[in-house]
Amino acid sequence: MNSRNLVLSLFLLSLLTFFPGHASALDVQFLHIIDGDSLVVVSGGDSVEVRLIGVDAPEYRQEYSNKAKVFSLKFCHGKRLKLVFDREKKDRYGRTLAYVYADGEMLNKAIIQAGLALAFKIKPNTRYSSHFKAVEKEAKKAKRGFWRFGGLKQTPAQWRRAH
Repeated sequence: MNSRNLVLSLFLLSLLTFFPGHASALDVQFLHIIDGDSLVVVSGGDSVEVRLIGVDAPEYRQEYSNKAKVFSLKFCHGKRLKLVFDREKKDRYGRTLAYVYADGEMLNKAIIQAGLALAFKIKPNTRYSSHFKAVEKEAKKAKRGFWRFGGLKQTPAQWRRAH
């Protein structure tokens, strides 16, 4: 992480600290990965499915899906995680929506930065949408992950509709 990104991340975290009414957080234990943008954690003795806010990773059997899944697994494995919430805490499938942090770094941002997921804006959870889009643009320019070959053949949303 370069110093500019570190300063920006620390600034954003400090905003969350000073404005707790705008975001709440929960410390959890990592349990397992479902795919690049979904995982299961343990909170209060219960397992909870978490969907990353602002991220759309390749789907099962789609190109780069395994690389995205392995990336998220390596990011989370053996760590205590912090879930930070935006405006809506649950999606229509009952999954918890969160920004996931480990060791002070945000998984949502990191997987986009690695070129293994797309920035994906769904209202009202848009706190970092413009930041995620800028990170995606930088990953594309640097040809990271699937950007190395010009991107995915289909976006994850297109893949879901076709399969």
